[in-house]
Amino acid sequence: MYKYKLVIFDLDGTLINSVLDLAIATNYALQHYGHPQHPEDKYRYFVGNGVDMLLYRSLPDECKNDEWVKKMRQVMMPYYAAHCTDNTAPYPGIVDMLKTIEREGIKIAIASNKHQSATTPMVAHYFGDIDFVAALGQREGFPTKPNPTIVDDIIRIANVDRSRVLYVGDTAVDMQTAHNAGVSVVGVTWGFRPRTELEAEKPDFIVDTVDSLLHLILSK
Repeated sequence: MYKYKLVIFDLDGTLINSVLDLAIATNYALQHYGHPQHPEDKYRYFVGNGVDMLLYRSLPDECKNDEWVKKMRQVMMPYYAAHCTDNTAPYPGIVDMLKTIEREGIKIAIASNKHQSATTPMVAHYFGDIDFVAALGQREGFPTKPNPTIVDDIIRIANVDRSRVLYVGDTAVDMQTAHNAGVSVVGVTWGFRPRTELEAEKPDFIVDTVDSLLHLILSK
């Protein structure tokens, strides 16, 4: 019997490399309003807390307010919806790993701060033949990670004991989410943030490769 009965994955930076498309879409909105744009690398630190925080972080200091975030959303979101798969792709080995986990009878789910309106089609596009017990994104009226609500909801849907859950993510927000939910957590170093950020949050494990992650998930 495997140690874990449910593995919950973050999406962006863990399963898929989406930072370039997010950067292009946000820069499109910034350009639309005449604001300075940012290089792709900066967006590795802008993302992770949902679309509103992404837009807030991208704005000039004098425009960091709810009104400007709302205006940016009106331009950025339709553009991103039309272009979210232009450059985005699963990290190498991810699809095969998910299929192996599924074949071994371990439940898998997604918990993302990406808005649900983008999470659902992107999961269908890249992982259409994977049977996730849930693929939840940022939902209106629900708190974003690191609040543990999204993990609690998935555990309830999957009907597994919290002690048999492993959370997988690439940022401090992910590590904090798992800690807040009281589940085991592993940080992956191929995502958007450096190893030092993960280490500071004291996850149970840190892995550098997809093979190492699969080995951990299939531990007994």
